[in-house]
Amino acid sequence: MKLTDFDLIIIGLFFLLMLAIGIYSYFKNRSAEDYFVAGGNLPWWLSGISHHVSGYSGAVFVAYAALAYTHGVSIYFWWAFTIGLTVLASAKVFPVLWVRLRKLFQIQSPLEFLKMRYNLWTQQIMAWSGVLLKLFDIGAKWASIAILLNVFTGISLSVGILISGGISLLYITFGGLWAVVMTDFAQFIVQLLAGFVMFWAVLDYLGGVESIITLWYQLPDSNSLPFHEPYGIGFALAFLFINFLSYNGGQWNLATRYISSNTEQQASKAARLSGILYLIWPLILFFPMWAAPVLLPDIADPSQSYGELTMLLLPSGLVGLVIASLFANTMSMTSSDINTISAVITRDILPNISMKLKPNSLTTARVITFIFTTMTILIALQYEYFGGILGLIISWFGALVGPIAIPMLFGLIPAFRSCGPLAAISSMFAGLAAFVLTKNVEVGSYALQVSLPLMVSFLVYVTIGLSSSKKVPKKVNSLLDQISKTS
Repeated sequence: MKLTDFDLIIIGLFFLLMLAIGIYSYFKNRSAEDYFVAGGNLPWWLSGISHHVSGYSGAVFVAYAALAYTHGVSIYFWWAFTIGLTVLASAKVFPVLWVRLRKLFQIQSPLEFLKMRYNLWTQQIMAWSGVLLKLFDIGAKWASIAILLNVFTGISLSVGILISGGISLLYITFGGLWAVVMTDFAQFIVQLLAGFVMFWAVLDYLGGVESIITLWYQLPDSNSLPFHEPYGIGFALAFLFINFLSYNGGQWNLATRYISSNTEQQASKAARLSGILYLIWPLILFFPMWAAPVLLPDIADPSQSYGELTMLLLPSGLVGLVIASLFANTMSMTSSDINTISAVITRDILPNISMKLKPNSLTTARVITFIFTTMTILIALQYEYFGGILGLIISWFGALVGPIAIPMLFGLIPAFRSCGPLAAISSMFAGLAAFVLTKNVEVGSYALQVSLPLMVSFLVYVTIGLSSSKKVPKKVNSLLDQISKTS
Protein backbone atom coordinates (compact mmCIF):
# COMPACT_ATOMS: atom_id res chain seq x y z
CA MET A 1 0.00 0.00 0.00
CA LYS A 2 1.37 3.41 -1.00
CA LEU A 3 0.92 6.78 0.66
CA THR A 4 -1.79 9.18 -0.49
CA ASP A 5 -1.11 12.68 -1.78
CA PHE A 6 -2.13 14.07 1.62
CA ASP A 7 0.47 11.87 3.35
CA LEU A 8 3.15 13.04 0.91
CA ILE A 9 2.23 16.67 1.61
CA ILE A 10 2.69 16.07 5.36
CA ILE A 11 6.11 14.51 4.76
CA GLY A 12 7.06 17.34 2.39
CA LEU A 13 6.06 19.94 5.01
CA PHE A 14 8.22 18.12 7.56
CA PHE A 15 11.27 18.36 5.30
CA LEU A 16 10.55 22.04 4.59
CA LEU A 17 10.32 22.71 8.34
CA MET A 18 13.76 21.18 8.86
CA LEU A 19 15.18 23.39 6.13
CA ALA A 20 13.49 26.53 7.52
CA ILE A 21 14.94 25.87 10.98
CA GLY A 22 18.40 25.53 9.45
CA ILE A 23 18.09 28.89 7.69
CA TYR A 24 16.83 30.53 10.90
CA SER A 25 19.72 29.03 12.88
CA TYR A 26 22.23 30.47 10.42
CA PHE A 27 21.86 33.87 12.10
CA LYS A 28 22.59 32.49 15.58
CA ASN A 29 26.19 31.60 14.66
CA ARG A 30 28.90 34.23 14.92
CA SER A 31 31.85 31.94 15.71
CA ALA A 32 32.97 28.32 15.62
CA GLU A 33 32.07 28.09 19.31
CA ASP A 34 28.48 29.01 18.48
CA TYR A 35 28.53 26.54 15.59
CA PHE A 36 29.83 23.53 17.53
CA VAL A 37 28.70 24.10 21.14
CA ALA A 38 26.02 26.82 20.84
CA GLY A 39 28.37 29.25 22.58
CA GLY A 40 27.87 27.24 25.79
CA ASN A 41 24.35 28.65 26.07
CA LEU A 42 22.16 25.65 25.29
CA PRO A 43 19.04 25.68 27.54
CA TRP A 44 18.72 22.60 29.74
CA TRP A 45 15.31 21.59 28.36
CA LEU A 46 16.52 21.83 24.75
CA SER A 47 19.73 19.98 25.61
CA GLY A 48 17.81 17.24 27.42
CA ILE A 49 15.32 16.72 24.57
CA SER A 50 18.13 16.72 22.00
CA HIS A 51 20.13 14.21 24.10
CA HIS A 52 17.05 11.99 24.24
CA VAL A 53 16.07 12.22 20.57
CA SER A 54 19.67 11.79 19.36
CA GLY A 55 19.74 8.34 20.94
CA TYR A 56 17.03 7.00 18.61
CA SER A 57 17.13 5.97 14.98
CA GLY A 58 14.80 4.30 12.50
CA ALA A 59 16.04 0.98 13.90
CA VAL A 60 13.61 1.46 16.79
CA PHE A 61 10.69 1.07 14.37
CA VAL A 62 12.23 -1.78 12.38
CA ALA A 63 14.68 -4.02 14.27
CA TYR A 64 13.35 -3.17 17.75
CA ALA A 65 9.77 -3.48 16.52
CA ALA A 66 10.63 -7.04 15.45
CA LEU A 67 12.00 -7.84 18.93
CA ALA A 68 8.93 -6.31 20.54
CA TYR A 69 6.80 -8.58 18.33
CA THR A 70 8.72 -11.76 19.16
CA HIS A 71 10.03 -11.08 22.70
CA GLY A 72 7.56 -8.63 24.20
CA VAL A 73 8.43 -6.17 26.99
CA SER A 74 12.03 -7.34 27.41
CA ILE A 75 13.05 -4.74 24.78
CA TYR A 76 12.04 -2.00 27.24
CA PHE A 77 14.00 -3.42 30.16
CA TRP A 78 17.34 -4.07 28.44
CA TRP A 79 17.24 -0.99 26.18
CA ALA A 80 15.17 2.00 27.40
CA PHE A 81 15.21 1.20 31.13
CA THR A 82 18.99 0.70 31.26
CA ILE A 83 19.56 3.97 29.37
CA GLY A 84 17.25 5.93 31.66
CA LEU A 85 18.79 4.37 34.77
CA THR A 86 22.41 5.12 33.82
CA VAL A 87 21.67 8.68 32.65
CA LEU A 88 19.80 9.50 35.87
CA ALA A 89 22.39 7.83 38.12
CA SER A 90 25.27 9.79 36.60
CA ALA A 91 23.45 13.12 36.11
CA LYS A 92 25.70 14.88 38.62
CA VAL A 93 28.93 13.30 37.40
CA PHE A 94 29.77 13.25 33.70
CA PRO A 95 27.48 16.10 32.57
CA VAL A 96 29.21 18.28 35.18
CA LEU A 97 32.69 17.19 34.08
CA TRP A 98 31.95 17.96 30.42
CA VAL A 99 30.80 21.47 31.29
CA ARG A 100 33.91 22.09 33.38
CA LEU A 101 36.13 20.95 30.52
CA ARG A 102 34.58 23.54 28.23
CA LYS A 103 34.79 26.32 30.77
CA LEU A 104 38.31 25.59 31.97
CA PHE A 105 39.95 24.44 28.73
CA GLN A 106 37.66 25.90 26.04
CA ILE A 107 36.99 22.54 24.39
CA GLN A 108 34.47 22.34 21.55
CA SER A 109 35.08 18.68 20.66
CA PRO A 110 34.66 15.72 23.04
CA LEU A 111 38.16 14.51 22.10
CA GLU A 112 39.93 17.81 22.55
CA PHE A 113 40.97 17.19 26.17
CA LEU A 114 42.59 13.83 25.30
CA LYS A 115 45.76 15.51 24.06
CA MET A 116 46.33 16.96 27.53
CA ARG A 117 45.00 13.93 29.43
CA TYR A 118 47.09 11.39 27.50
CA ASN A 119 49.09 12.61 24.50
CA LEU A 120 48.73 13.59 20.84
CA TRP A 121 49.02 10.01 19.54
CA THR A 122 46.21 8.75 21.75
CA GLN A 123 43.96 11.58 20.67
CA GLN A 124 44.73 11.11 16.98
CA ILE A 125 44.22 7.32 17.01
CA MET A 126 40.80 7.75 18.60
CA ALA A 127 39.86 10.67 16.37
CA TRP A 128 40.85 9.11 13.05
CA SER A 129 39.35 5.68 13.81
CA GLY A 130 36.06 7.18 14.98
CA VAL A 131 35.75 9.66 12.11
CA LEU A 132 36.54 7.15 9.35
CA LEU A 133 34.12 4.55 10.63
CA LYS A 134 31.41 7.12 11.35
CA LEU A 135 31.64 8.11 7.70
CA PHE A 136 30.23 4.72 6.74
CA ASP A 137 27.84 4.51 9.69
CA ILE A 138 26.11 7.77 8.71
CA GLY A 139 26.11 6.71 5.06
CA ALA A 140 24.22 3.58 6.03
CA LYS A 141 21.67 5.67 7.95
CA TRP A 142 20.97 7.81 4.86
CA ALA A 143 20.41 4.57 2.97
CA SER A 144 18.01 3.32 5.65
CA ILE A 145 15.90 6.50 5.33
CA ALA A 146 15.90 6.05 1.57
CA ILE A 147 14.66 2.47 1.97
CA LEU A 148 11.71 3.78 4.04
CA LEU A 149 10.92 6.35 1.37
CA ASN A 150 11.11 3.64 -1.29
CA VAL A 151 8.77 1.32 0.58
CA PHE A 152 6.09 3.94 1.16
CA THR A 153 6.40 6.17 -1.92
CA GLY A 154 8.18 4.15 -4.60
CA ILE A 155 10.95 6.78 -4.84
CA SER A 156 14.25 5.18 -5.86
CA LEU A 157 17.00 4.72 -3.26
CA SER A 158 19.30 7.27 -4.89
CA VAL A 159 16.58 9.95 -5.00
CA GLY A 160 15.61 9.18 -1.39
CA ILE A 161 19.22 9.55 -0.26
CA LEU A 162 19.55 12.86 -2.09
CA ILE A 163 16.31 14.18 -0.56
CA SER A 164 16.98 13.29 3.08
CA GLY A 165 20.76 13.74 2.92
CA GLY A 166 20.54 16.91 0.84
CA ILE A 167 18.07 18.65 3.17
CA SER A 168 20.13 17.64 6.20
CA LEU A 169 23.29 18.84 4.44
CA LEU A 170 21.76 22.29 4.05
CA TYR A 171 20.37 22.78 7.54
CA ILE A 172 23.43 21.35 9.31
CA THR A 173 25.84 23.44 7.24
CA PHE A 174 23.73 26.57 7.69
CA GLY A 175 22.96 26.34 11.37
CA GLY A 176 25.48 24.08 13.14
CA LEU A 177 24.52 22.81 16.58
CA TRP A 178 21.70 25.34 16.94
CA ALA A 179 20.07 23.88 13.83
CA VAL A 180 20.61 20.34 15.09
CA VAL A 181 19.03 20.89 18.52
CA MET A 182 16.18 23.00 17.18
CA THR A 183 15.32 20.39 14.55
CA ASP A 184 15.65 17.77 17.31
CA PHE A 185 12.97 19.63 19.24
CA ALA A 186 10.69 19.83 16.18
CA GLN A 187 11.32 16.16 15.46
CA PHE A 188 10.51 15.28 19.08
CA ILE A 189 7.14 17.05 18.76
CA VAL A 190 6.47 15.10 15.55
CA GLN A 191 7.49 11.88 17.33
CA LEU A 192 5.18 12.66 20.28
CA LEU A 193 2.20 13.38 18.02
CA ALA A 194 2.78 10.30 15.90
CA GLY A 195 3.42 8.10 18.94
CA PHE A 196 0.24 9.14 20.72
CA VAL A 197 -1.77 8.80 17.51
CA MET A 198 -0.59 5.20 17.12
CA PHE A 199 -1.07 4.47 20.83
CA TRP A 200 -4.69 5.63 20.85
CA ALA A 201 -5.43 3.98 17.51
CA VAL A 202 -4.28 0.63 18.90
CA LEU A 203 -6.25 1.11 22.14
CA ASP A 204 -9.37 1.95 20.13
CA TYR A 205 -8.91 -1.08 17.87
CA LEU A 206 -8.45 -3.39 20.87
CA GLY A 207 -11.53 -2.07 22.67
CA GLY A 208 -10.45 0.79 24.91
CA VAL A 209 -8.11 1.77 27.73
CA GLU A 210 -8.64 -1.52 29.55
CA SER A 211 -6.74 -3.24 26.73
CA ILE A 212 -3.52 -1.93 28.32
CA ILE A 213 -4.12 -4.76 30.81
CA THR A 214 -6.17 -7.27 28.83
CA LEU A 215 -3.74 -7.29 25.88
CA TRP A 216 -1.26 -9.42 27.81
CA TYR A 217 -3.79 -12.22 28.29
CA GLN A 218 -3.93 -12.56 24.49
CA LEU A 219 -0.15 -12.83 24.11
CA PRO A 220 2.21 -15.67 25.02
CA ASP A 221 3.23 -15.57 28.69
CA SER A 222 6.86 -15.06 27.68
CA ASN A 223 5.99 -11.71 26.06
CA SER A 224 5.32 -10.19 29.50
CA LEU A 225 8.62 -11.34 30.99
CA PRO A 226 11.09 -8.49 31.67
CA PHE A 227 13.96 -10.82 30.76
CA HIS A 228 13.29 -13.11 27.83
CA GLU A 229 16.22 -15.20 26.59
CA PRO A 230 18.55 -14.57 24.87
CA TYR A 231 17.86 -11.09 26.29
CA GLY A 232 18.10 -12.22 29.90
CA ILE A 233 19.46 -10.59 33.04
CA GLY A 234 23.07 -11.06 31.94
CA PHE A 235 22.37 -9.37 28.62
CA ALA A 236 20.58 -6.49 30.39
CA LEU A 237 23.54 -5.99 32.73
CA ALA A 238 25.90 -5.96 29.76
CA PHE A 239 23.75 -3.34 28.07
CA LEU A 240 23.64 -1.36 31.31
CA PHE A 241 27.43 -0.95 31.12
CA ILE A 242 27.34 -0.26 27.37
CA ASN A 243 24.68 2.41 27.84
CA PHE A 244 26.52 3.90 30.80
CA LEU A 245 29.47 4.54 28.49
CA SER A 246 27.49 5.50 25.40
CA TYR A 247 25.00 7.95 26.89
CA ASN A 248 27.48 9.72 29.18
CA GLY A 249 29.71 10.69 26.28
CA GLY A 250 30.97 7.51 24.64
CA GLN A 251 28.73 8.52 21.76
CA TRP A 252 30.46 11.80 21.01
CA ASN A 253 27.33 13.63 19.88
CA LEU A 254 25.71 13.03 23.28
CA ALA A 255 28.74 14.43 25.09
CA THR A 256 28.29 17.61 23.04
CA ARG A 257 24.86 18.18 24.59
CA TYR A 258 26.49 18.45 28.00
CA ILE A 259 29.52 20.42 26.79
CA SER A 260 27.14 23.01 25.32
CA SER A 261 25.24 23.60 28.56
CA ASN A 262 25.70 26.94 30.28
CA THR A 263 26.22 25.67 33.82
CA GLU A 264 26.82 22.42 35.67
CA GLN A 265 23.30 22.58 37.09
CA GLN A 266 21.83 23.01 33.60
CA ALA A 267 23.78 19.99 32.32
CA SER A 268 22.53 17.84 35.21
CA LYS A 269 18.94 18.96 34.61
CA ALA A 270 19.33 18.11 30.92
CA ALA A 271 20.52 14.60 31.84
CA ARG A 272 17.64 14.08 34.25
CA LEU A 273 15.11 15.17 31.62
CA SER A 274 16.58 12.78 29.05
CA GLY A 275 16.68 9.94 31.58
CA ILE A 276 13.05 10.45 32.64
CA LEU A 277 11.95 10.52 29.00
CA TYR A 278 13.73 7.19 28.42
CA LEU A 279 11.88 5.64 31.36
CA ILE A 280 8.41 6.91 30.35
CA TRP A 281 8.13 7.60 26.62
CA PRO A 282 9.13 4.12 25.29
CA LEU A 283 6.23 2.59 27.26
CA ILE A 284 3.85 4.48 24.96
CA LEU A 285 6.01 4.21 21.86
CA PHE A 286 6.42 0.42 22.12
CA PHE A 287 2.82 -0.42 23.04
CA PRO A 288 1.66 -0.75 19.41
CA MET A 289 4.66 -2.97 18.75
CA TRP A 290 3.78 -5.18 21.73
CA ALA A 291 0.19 -5.39 20.48
CA ALA A 292 1.24 -6.26 16.92
CA PRO A 293 1.07 -10.09 17.40
CA VAL A 294 -2.64 -9.71 18.23
CA LEU A 295 -3.40 -7.26 15.42
CA LEU A 296 -1.12 -8.87 12.81
CA PRO A 297 -0.86 -12.53 13.85
CA ASP A 298 0.28 -13.87 10.47
CA ILE A 299 2.84 -11.29 9.42
CA ALA A 300 5.79 -12.90 7.64
CA ASP A 301 8.40 -10.34 8.66
CA PRO A 302 8.01 -8.86 12.18
CA SER A 303 10.39 -6.01 11.27
CA GLN A 304 7.59 -4.64 9.06
CA SER A 305 5.01 -4.77 11.84
CA TYR A 306 5.08 -1.06 12.74
CA GLY A 307 4.70 0.02 9.12
CA GLU A 308 1.89 -2.49 8.59
CA LEU A 309 0.10 -1.27 11.73
CA THR A 310 0.35 2.30 10.49
CA MET A 311 -1.32 1.39 7.22
CA LEU A 312 -3.96 -0.74 8.97
CA LEU A 313 -5.07 1.70 11.66
CA LEU A 314 -4.52 5.27 10.50
CA PRO A 315 -6.33 7.45 7.96
CA SER A 316 -4.68 9.50 5.23
CA GLY A 317 -2.57 12.32 6.63
CA LEU A 318 -1.90 10.64 9.96
CA VAL A 319 0.01 7.92 8.11
CA GLY A 320 2.22 10.67 6.69
CA LEU A 321 2.73 12.03 10.22
CA VAL A 322 3.92 8.65 11.51
CA ILE A 323 6.21 8.14 8.51
CA ALA A 324 7.63 11.64 9.10
CA SER A 325 8.41 10.60 12.68
CA LEU A 326 10.40 7.63 11.35
CA PHE A 327 12.50 10.00 9.25
CA ALA A 328 12.77 12.38 12.20
CA ASN A 329 14.41 9.80 14.43
CA THR A 330 17.12 8.84 11.96
CA MET A 331 17.72 12.40 10.73
CA SER A 332 18.13 13.54 14.33
CA MET A 333 20.84 10.96 14.96
CA THR A 334 22.67 11.60 11.68
CA SER A 335 22.66 15.40 11.96
CA SER A 336 23.79 15.17 15.57
CA ASP A 337 26.65 12.85 14.60
CA ILE A 338 27.72 15.06 11.69
CA ASN A 339 27.96 18.20 13.80
CA THR A 340 30.13 16.50 16.42
CA ILE A 341 32.33 14.68 13.90
CA SER A 342 32.89 17.98 12.10
CA ALA A 343 34.03 19.46 15.42
CA VAL A 344 36.47 16.57 15.89
CA ILE A 345 37.89 17.06 12.39
CA THR A 346 38.11 20.84 12.74
CA ARG A 347 39.46 21.00 16.30
CA ASP A 348 41.44 17.76 16.71
CA ILE A 349 42.64 16.60 13.29
CA LEU A 350 43.15 19.60 11.00
CA PRO A 351 45.42 21.65 13.31
CA ASN A 352 47.84 18.70 13.35
CA ILE A 353 47.86 18.53 9.54
CA SER A 354 48.44 22.22 8.84
CA MET A 355 48.73 25.29 11.06
CA LYS A 356 47.09 27.31 8.29
CA LEU A 357 43.76 25.60 8.97
CA LYS A 358 42.20 27.68 11.73
CA PRO A 359 40.12 25.63 14.20
CA ASN A 360 38.27 28.72 15.47
CA SER A 361 37.09 29.86 12.04
CA LEU A 362 33.35 29.70 11.39
CA THR A 363 34.06 29.39 7.68
CA THR A 364 36.34 26.39 8.28
CA ALA A 365 33.63 24.80 10.45
CA ARG A 366 31.00 25.18 7.72
CA VAL A 367 33.29 23.95 4.95
CA ILE A 368 34.29 20.85 6.92
CA THR A 369 30.65 20.12 7.76
CA PHE A 370 29.65 20.46 4.11
CA ILE A 371 32.49 18.22 2.88
CA PHE A 372 31.97 15.51 5.52
CA THR A 373 28.20 15.40 4.99
CA THR A 374 28.67 15.23 1.21
CA MET A 375 31.05 12.29 1.65
CA THR A 376 28.50 10.40 3.77
CA ILE A 377 25.87 10.97 1.06
CA LEU A 378 28.25 9.73 -1.66
CA ILE A 379 28.92 6.59 0.37
CA ALA A 380 25.18 6.08 0.84
CA LEU A 381 24.68 6.35 -2.92
CA GLN A 382 27.12 3.44 -3.30
CA TYR A 383 25.30 1.44 -0.64
CA GLU A 384 24.37 -1.45 -2.96
CA TYR A 385 27.99 -1.85 -4.07
CA PHE A 386 29.35 -2.06 -0.52
CA GLY A 387 26.91 -4.77 0.52
CA GLY A 388 28.35 -6.98 3.22
CA ILE A 389 31.50 -4.88 3.46
CA LEU A 390 29.49 -1.90 4.67
CA GLY A 391 27.76 -4.06 7.25
CA LEU A 392 31.16 -5.25 8.47
CA ILE A 393 32.43 -1.67 8.79
CA ILE A 394 29.34 -0.66 10.76
CA SER A 395 29.79 -3.57 13.15
CA TRP A 396 33.39 -2.50 13.65
CA PHE A 397 32.17 0.97 14.53
CA GLY A 398 29.92 -0.56 17.17
CA ALA A 399 32.90 -2.46 18.52
CA LEU A 400 34.93 0.75 18.73
CA VAL A 401 32.40 2.73 20.76
CA GLY A 402 33.17 0.98 24.03
CA PRO A 403 36.97 0.72 23.77
CA ILE A 404 37.16 4.43 22.87
CA ALA A 405 34.66 5.44 25.54
CA ILE A 406 36.53 3.73 28.38
CA PRO A 407 39.71 5.89 28.25
CA MET A 408 37.55 8.95 27.49
CA LEU A 409 35.21 8.67 30.47
CA PHE A 410 37.36 6.94 33.06
CA GLY A 411 40.16 9.29 32.10
CA LEU A 412 38.06 12.07 33.67
CA ILE A 413 37.92 10.34 37.06
CA PRO A 414 40.78 11.18 39.49
CA ALA A 415 40.96 7.58 40.77
CA PHE A 416 42.31 6.56 37.35
CA ARG A 417 44.86 9.36 37.01
CA SER A 418 47.72 6.82 36.74
CA CYS A 419 46.14 5.38 33.57
CA GLY A 420 48.27 6.96 30.86
CA PRO A 421 48.64 6.72 27.07
CA LEU A 422 49.80 3.08 27.16
CA ALA A 423 46.73 2.06 29.17
CA ALA A 424 44.41 4.02 26.85
CA ILE A 425 45.77 2.70 23.55
CA SER A 426 46.24 -0.85 24.85
CA SER A 427 42.68 -0.99 26.17
CA MET A 428 41.31 0.11 22.82
CA PHE A 429 43.20 -2.51 20.82
CA ALA A 430 42.51 -5.20 23.43
CA GLY A 431 38.80 -4.46 23.14
CA LEU A 432 39.00 -4.75 19.36
CA ALA A 433 40.87 -8.06 19.66
CA ALA A 434 38.14 -9.35 21.96
CA PHE A 435 35.53 -8.25 19.41
CA VAL A 436 37.31 -10.22 16.68
CA LEU A 437 37.38 -13.22 19.01
CA THR A 438 33.62 -13.07 19.60
CA LYS A 439 33.05 -13.02 15.82
CA ASN A 440 35.20 -16.08 15.16
CA VAL A 441 34.97 -18.25 18.27
CA GLU A 442 31.95 -19.51 20.19
CA VAL A 443 32.21 -17.67 23.53
CA GLY A 444 29.07 -18.90 25.26
CA SER A 445 26.06 -16.74 26.05
CA TYR A 446 24.84 -13.81 24.00
CA ALA A 447 25.45 -11.58 27.02
CA LEU A 448 29.13 -12.54 27.10
CA GLN A 449 29.46 -12.03 23.35
CA VAL A 450 28.11 -8.48 23.68
CA SER A 451 30.01 -7.51 26.83
CA LEU A 452 33.39 -9.23 26.34
CA PRO A 453 35.05 -6.43 24.29
CA LEU A 454 34.09 -3.85 26.92
CA MET A 455 35.11 -6.06 29.84
CA VAL A 456 38.51 -6.78 28.29
CA SER A 457 39.05 -3.12 27.40
CA PHE A 458 38.18 -1.99 30.93
CA LEU A 459 40.37 -4.63 32.62
CA VAL A 460 43.35 -3.80 30.42
CA TYR A 461 42.90 -0.07 31.05
CA VAL A 462 42.73 -0.49 34.81
CA THR A 463 45.44 -3.16 35.09
CA ILE A 464 48.05 -1.30 33.02
CA GLY A 465 47.17 2.04 34.56
CA LEU A 466 47.12 1.07 38.21
CA SER A 467 50.24 -1.07 37.94
CA SER A 468 52.22 1.72 36.26
CA SER A 469 55.24 2.98 38.18
CA LYS A 470 55.55 6.13 36.07
CA LYS A 471 54.93 9.44 37.75
CA VAL A 472 51.69 11.10 36.70
CA PRO A 473 52.53 14.17 34.55
CA LYS A 474 51.82 17.54 36.14
CA LYS A 475 49.47 18.53 33.32
CA VAL A 476 47.33 15.44 33.98
CA ASN A 477 47.19 16.11 37.72
CA SER A 478 46.33 19.73 37.02
CA LEU A 479 43.50 18.82 34.61
CA LEU A 480 41.94 16.26 36.94
CA ASP A 481 42.31 18.44 40.03
CA GLN A 482 40.64 21.38 38.30
CA ILE A 483 37.64 19.49 36.91
CA SER A 484 37.11 17.52 40.14
CA LYS A 485 36.80 20.65 42.31
CA THR A 486 33.25 21.57 43.20
CA SER A 487 32.20 25.01 42.07
